[in-house]
Amino acid sequence: MSAPVPDWVLECSNCGNRRGPEGLPTVCDRCGLPWLVRYPDRVPTLTDRAELRRRHGMWRFRPFLPLLPGEEPITLGEGDTPLLRAPRAGARLGLTDLWIKDEGTNPTGSFKARGLSAAITRAVAAGAERFVLPTAGNAGVAAAAYGARAGVAVRVYAPESTPRMILSQILVYGADLVLLRGHIGDCGQAARAYAADTGAVDLSTLREPYRIEGKKTLGLELALQLGWTLPAAILYPTGGGTGLIGMWKAFHELRDAGWVQGDLPRMYTVQSSGCAPVVRAFESGADECEPWPDPWTVASGLRVPGPLGGRLMLRILRETGGGAVAVDDPELEREARDGTREEGVDLAPEGGAALAAAAALRARGDLGPGERVVAFNTGAGWLYREPRGLPQV
Repeated sequence: MSAPVPDWVLECSNCGNRRGPEGLPTVCDRCGLPWLVRYPDRVPTLTDRAELRRRHGMWRFRPFLPLLPGEEPITLGEGDTPLLRAPRAGARLGLTDLWIKDEGTNPTGSFKARGLSAAITRAVAAGAERFVLPTAGNAGVAAAAYGARAGVAVRVYAPESTPRMILSQILVYGADLVLLRGHIGDCGQAARAYAADTGAVDLSTLREPYRIEGKKTLGLELALQLGWTLPAAILYPTGGGTGLIGMWKAFHELRDAGWVQGDLPRMYTVQSSGCAPVVRAFESGADECEPWPDPWTVASGLRVPGPLGGRLMLRILRETGGGAVAVDDPELEREARDGTREEGVDLAPEGGAALAAAAALRARGDLGPGERVVAFNTGAGWLYREPRGLPQV
């Protein structure tokens, strides 16, 4: 009996070039930009939609994901994260229908679990035995954990300024951690050199096609939790941008399948003023991002000076009628602290950035007071903190 054949293809996000999914694909061999996974022969049905309630986790969305019939993914139970009303934060910010999607409850404490589960599932199925990843923090934890789950070796390159709690988690899962001076771009160069020398699979953001498919489940899950409706606007803390791209892809696929109707959400990129290449490009009308010099922000997940997916992100922001906003570090830290105390959600600095952006967008009239707005908290706040303020015994 012959083995199942994948029913998806890879299509370049820029030039439209297509290829099959065989092997361990990286980026488009014509233009060097990211692949997107396409499923030309799949038509998810309303019967499939009804079946979702009987399943759990991110992989309940098999009709939209790159799995072969009967194949089991490499999973730690990612997905099914809370979508929570934020009435007190919303009242303070002038938004009566504000929600927080709390990705900090994922395995490894962040949304990165989704993308790395999908990427490592497909790479291991294709024969990968070793991985390498540059990280601003949370992706390194997820890669280490899912590598451990798969029984394969993982090397992680991280800036030495990465929060210490995050670095300790990478080590707990058994990864080979290398600290470098500089930022994630410097780590990316080291990771690519290591991959070239050793044959390790490079899991860098958008340098393989399947992390987007895992992040796509953010949008699929959001639609499910809202009863197959979509919000008016999404505020997304953006570093490399796979979550933004993944949700945009998910919403198109849901609409094509007839699972949702109407306009897609306006999508807003949120960055720190200390590293805002997407915001600068959007505001200047540019088609691609220029690298940000000397990036710095306490929100380490936003410290990505030259995102490979910049051109695609800018297209998405304009296509959906959204935008881009940068907030200062004191603002995002204040919103993370205040939002956590108001709503009981453990906001990371990136989640604080999303709430700070909500305030800025409301003030300039981009968000209506009664619109349904979803702000993403992409990771758990505890990963960024050292214990302090404990009472003496």
